[in-house]
Amino acid sequence: MALSYGLFICLLLWGGMELCYPQPLWQGGARHPVQSKPPLVVECLEAQLVVIVSKDLFGTGKLIKAADLTLGPEGCEPLVSTDMDDTVRFEVGLHECGNGVQVTKDALVYSTFLLHKPRPVGNLSILRTNFAEVPIECRFPRQGNVSSQAILPTWVPFKTTVFSEEKLVFSLHLMEENWSTKKRSPTFQLGDIAHLQAEVHTGSHVPLRLFVDYCVATPTPGRNASPYHTIVDFNGCLVDGLYDASSAFRAPRPGPETLQFTVDVFHFANDSRNMIYITCHLKVTPADRVPDQLNKACSFSKSSNSWSPVEGTADICQCCDKGSCGIPGLSRRLVGQWHKSSRSRRHVTEAADVTVGPLIFLGKASDHGVEGSTSSLTSVMLGLGLAMVTSLTLAAVVLGVARRRQAASHPVMCPVYASQ
Repeated sequence: MALSYGLFICLLLWGGMELCYPQPLWQGGARHPVQSKPPLVVECLEAQLVVIVSKDLFGTGKLIKAADLTLGPEGCEPLVSTDMDDTVRFEVGLHECGNGVQVTKDALVYSTFLLHKPRPVGNLSILRTNFAEVPIECRFPRQGNVSSQAILPTWVPFKTTVFSEEKLVFSLHLMEENWSTKKRSPTFQLGDIAHLQAEVHTGSHVPLRLFVDYCVATPTPGRNASPYHTIVDFNGCLVDGLYDASSAFRAPRPGPETLQFTVDVFHFANDSRNMIYITCHLKVTPADRVPDQLNKACSFSKSSNSWSPVEGTADICQCCDKGSCGIPGLSRRLVGQWHKSSRSRRHVTEAADVTVGPLIFLGKASDHGVEGSTSSLTSVMLGLGLAMVTSLTLAAVVLGVARRRQAASHPVMCPVYASQ
């Protein structure tokens, strides 16, 4: 009796039996096993990034395949593993796999992502695991010694010090419409305009001017993916503005080390993926160098049917119509050779490939026909229903008021019978 009374009081006070017992009432059964290890472990070493992924990534008991995992925009593959292993391991350099680098006031930030892209097994056309993209960051403080090795002595040759100061950091970001802050969400509606800002952090380097040499959009990370759409070509011609778009460079620049441009949002026809990645080849020249055909930022104006540069004379953009600026045949066919000129230099990186994305679309043009007709029909039916309810309500109110007025103006006459 005392136990039942205590249980009753516990139920009243806490509203559940789970809080009244230190152990669960049922164990085992059909519940999913609780993961004892985290699904993803990241180790940021001195010059290397280590990522360990549990094959039970989603905690459902259905194991993913190592072949469905890649790391970074360049799609680096994991180390070789067997079916008996319960984890998948990546070991890459901090500067490999297309990892992005940003320099903030207090930290050096390396950013990348883990991509899980499941594929059907055999002849089946179904998937039992989800597509997933997990962002990964490694932050190293800029103040103090971040290495486990000894601090370099003060007698390091001056030549080495100069080399370290000349390293450049390139970046590409999505911006809000006012250009003052980075875009907080990567989602877009078809018909929106994406605002992109390319920058180079020069450090103590001499003043430099940044140019966007080439840009390509792809549905998956990597500049060589297919299908693709060229946004900027021919050493700085924003060719996307030639089509049914208002894409253009923004003038004037905020500064020589920054270049801003807009791109009308689009998606690839006959492609079920609702995202795109934009990869651009950025380069720099001395800030006092006059822009020319090889170093320019040109936009096409439909109103004047002509090209115009952000800075420099108009004649540097005339080659945009010809499709050949300075070097014959330099176009997207040489995308795979972007790095050759920069890698030939030992201490100065004058160019780099930078990827931004994914840009995620909340709706597609292919869906508008069905969704539009369905939503239109639903809206019409809902409107008719609301109108009918409103009309009936007004009619009832008017009828009630009319009856009350009639009763007030015509009092009821009761018959009176005289006795004889």
